[in-house]
Order: sequence, then C-alpha cells, then structure tokens
Amino acid sequence: MGVLYVIGTPIGNLEDITLRAARILAEAPLVAAEDTRVTRRLLSHLGVRPRLISCHAHNWPRQLPRLLDALSAGDAALVTDAGSPSISDPGAGLVAAVAGAGYAVVSVPGVSAVTAALGVAGFPADRFVFLGFLPRRRAERIAALTAAGDLGQTLVLFEAPHRLRAALSDIAAALSDPPLAVCRELTKLHEEVWRGTASGALDYFTSPRGEFTIVVGPAAVDDRSDTAPAITMPAITIAAARDALAQRRAAGLRGRQAVAEVMAATGLSRRTVYNLWLETAGAEQPC
Repeated sequence: MGVLYVIGTPIGNLEDITLRAARILAEAPLVAAEDTRVTRRLLSHLGVRPRLISCHAHNWPRQLPRLLDALSAGDAALVTDAGSPSISDPGAGLVAAVAGAGYAVVSVPGVSAVTAALGVAGFPADRFVFLGFLPRRRAERIAALTAAGDLGQTLVLFEAPHRLRAALSDIAAALSDPPLAVCRELTKLHEEVWRGTASGALDYFTSPRGEFTIVVGPAAVDDRSDTAPAITMPAITIAAARDALAQRRAAGLRGRQAVAEVMAATGLSRRTVYNLWLETAGAEQPC
C-alpha cells in the first residue's frame, strides 16, 4: 500500500522548498495539486515531471477514487498552491478520507506564513491563536476578534487585499487599536513588514496589494475597555464546528457520527452541533 505525503510548498520564494519535499515530488508517481498550473511552475523549477491531477476544495470528493487507486499501487503527494495543505487551504477532508481508507498519511513540513510572520513580528509566540481568514460579515468579524482577544494571546490571521482595510478597522474597534505587524508578500520580491497600531496600518495601507498575514500583539488585548462588544456565543468554536461538520459531510459520514465527533472535539452541546449540521446541509434527515 502506498503512502500519501502531505507536502508543504513555498509561499513565495521557490528556493524555500525542502530537500525532502523536492525528493518526494520527484519520486511520487502522482501529485494531487490545488492548481496544477501553479504546481507545474514549482515542479519545473525542480526539474521533475510527475503525473499531476487537479484536487481542490470543490472537486476532491470526485478525485478521491482516482487517488485511492493510485495509492493502491504506490505513493502519492498532496500539495496546495502555497504552504501546507489543510492550513486555511484544501486538504483536511481528503486527508481524513485517505486515512479512513487505511492508507498512511505522512507530513512533509515546509514553509508556513503563520510561523514566518510570527518570527518577524516581534510579539510573544510561545502561545498564539490562529484565526485563518476572518468572516466576511462585520458582526461576525467583531465577535470572532473579541472572543479571540479574550484569550490574551498573540493573534495571527490572513487577509485578502480587498478586505484588508475592513479587517484593520474591525481589529482597531474590537481590540482597542492594538499593536500589530502587517506582513505583506512574505518571501516574495516585494516583501514588507509594517509595524505599528491597527489605526496606523489603516492610514498606511490605502491601496493594499498582495497577500497579507497580520500578527496582533497580546498587550492591547488586556487593555480593552469594558465597552467592547459583548459575546453571546463562542464564535471561533462555532466556526470550527461548522467547518468540521462540512468536512465530515464531504467525507460521507452520517449525521449521528459527525455530530458526536464534533461535540467531543469542540465541547459544544449536542443541540448546538446538531443545529449546525442541519444549517450546513440546508435540508437533512434527522440524525
């Protein structure tokens, strides 16, 4: 039986590929890629030409049988456009399905925008909270930021250029204009690390371009006023539960099993998780 290698790839500079990752990509008979065009550039840089298939957030259930067939005969690799699969990128559902089918899944770690940003931000990183991409709706963003801020730790999040200013504005509002580092285009030609406050970043990034990783320092979290927006539900846990249920639905789990697993993982009540299961389905048979 083959092994599925989950490979971290460069987030910008192609020289950041590890020797192990380069070797496995050269040896693997099949590479499942989020975007074959992006991965082909990396493979061309390495001078290797394995067989590529497209495998992203929308088609991986259809590609799963093809990947399992390949694993029955040999090894395969899973990559996304940049960074590690499953970390704010496609991969979690596929990994769960492959492991559930009895195949070994092995991590080949590489560059991470999260740790790269933490390394240059200058804030405590012995503990931190990773928020991924913030919710699109402002009320949900404020709730997520406030709940995360209550933990009193360094926060790390991703943001797209067209949503950066809205995110900075909400960070300033929810966390009393905290100190932060805005890391743009990490490891790329126009890499930039801006340090200051959320309001200062809002003044500086008037026309944002590129990919952003924001590191929010923990100092200002404890300084927030008592008038900070009230939290009526654990927004981060709810979001995590919703994502976990969606992954299990995509992997083919029945409602009863999916709800039980997510209850155990999040500590949420059965009623809450069951309602999320129905919500994410639109219409579903009772579990």
